Amino acid sequence: MQVWRMNADGSDQKQMTFDESRNSWFPHVSPDGKLVLFITYNKGDLKPNEHLANKNVELRLMPAAGGEPKTLVKLFGGQGTINVNSWAPDSKRLAFVSYRLED
Repeated sequence: MQVWRMNADGSDQKQMTFDESRNSWFPHVSPDGKLVLFITYNKGDLKPNEHLANKNVELRLMPAAGGEPKTLVKLFGGQGTINVNSWAPDSKRLAFVSYRLED
């Protein structure tokens, strides 16, 4: 699973991430259109049809035009970590969910 971009009509499809060790999901474009935030799972942690919680994940950021992603934070989370667009209107901040399991 990788991040792709395309025009609204489905044309000009371009792959943006090429990571062999991570599955990249849930890309969210910043309101100013300059950045893309997405979550990654380690390969083998889930299948393409699964939406898992309770995993070690990373939030990664990359230019919307393409380029090398950077890890913002490594955390315990899953699907709900950035399930909805989490950008502040000014594109300077974002919200995410991390949690711990209790015994």
